[in-house]
Amino acid sequence: MELGIVNSIEQWQAAMETSPGVRMIDIAVNLTDGMFKGMYNGKHYHPADIHTVLKRAWTAGVDRIIVTGGSLEESKEALAIAETDGRLYCTVGVHPTRCKEFDDGGDPYQHFHALMELAKEGLEKGKVVAIGECGLDYDRLHFCPSEIQKKYFEKQFELAEALKLPMFLHMRAAAQDFCEILDRNRTRFIAGVAHSFTGSVDDRNLLLLFDNLYIGVNGCSFKTTENLDAISGIPVERMMIETDSPYCEIRNTHAGISFVKSMWSSRKKEKYDPECVVKGRNEPCAVRQVLELVGGCKGIEDLSRLSRTLYENTCSYIKTQTAEQELTFV
Repeated sequence: MELGIVNSIEQWQAAMETSPGVRMIDIAVNLTDGMFKGMYNGKHYHPADIHTVLKRAWTAGVDRIIVTGGSLEESKEALAIAETDGRLYCTVGVHPTRCKEFDDGGDPYQHFHALMELAKEGLEKGKVVAIGECGLDYDRLHFCPSEIQKKYFEKQFELAEALKLPMFLHMRAAAQDFCEILDRNRTRFIAGVAHSFTGSVDDRNLLLLFDNLYIGVNGCSFKTTENLDAISGIPVERMMIETDSPYCEIRNTHAGISFVKSMWSSRKKEKYDPECVVKGRNEPCAVRQVLELVGGCKGIEDLSRLSRTLYENTCSYIKTQTAEQELTFV
């Protein structure tokens, strides 16, 4: 169904009534990013609008959101945000490009201990659902050398093992080393999702060898025809959807754009309007577009049924915790 350009929350509510049964979880939203506070490249353009962004997401059929933690401080903020709404959850971990933070304070053990205590706190509150974002990123070695990335990626399996939490994983241009580390630690993590997948068919096939691993897709996963080839071969039962907002928006130049039916009116940040999305800033409401991309790429017309499978995948991933720690994530 083509929803067309929607100009207000009320129009979305009316549109969703004609698209029943679509229920989505966005597994990756960077709500700690300054763009959701109105800051772009160090300049303030509009008021903080997380509440407005979330309202638009709930109205678009988003049922739950997982807020990404990419450093110790960011994970603290992600937990604080998650506590503001029963539909929000978060991760705790250190992104590969930030792994030097373990050493920068002079005591890597203390940094690891702080992560452990934060994850425990969030788990007890029913808010922390995964360890991460952690992994390897060889596209941005200028931020952190590969050896440091590998050292502290491997270290974070200890968090997942101790707390019986799944892992929220990052892999960029590092499939071989990434999968070797996963294989060495396969008994230490109960489940994982390699989010924001943009790899090749070969990369996809390596990931699918791990039967406890899902693959997360967003707008960047459908940029090229090569991307479409890779995504089309992922079984729906092994997929999750995300926006990775405010990044990874779907653009008119992307190979999969013809599959997208849902759109929102947009305004430049200089002309901010709370009824419109900010041009160039992705939002969790756009996970609906990712659902449409998956359906189009795989030739699935029934989006309600597709969304149900993807939703159940995410619930299964989260509920791999022990019965004592299991969350009500339905």
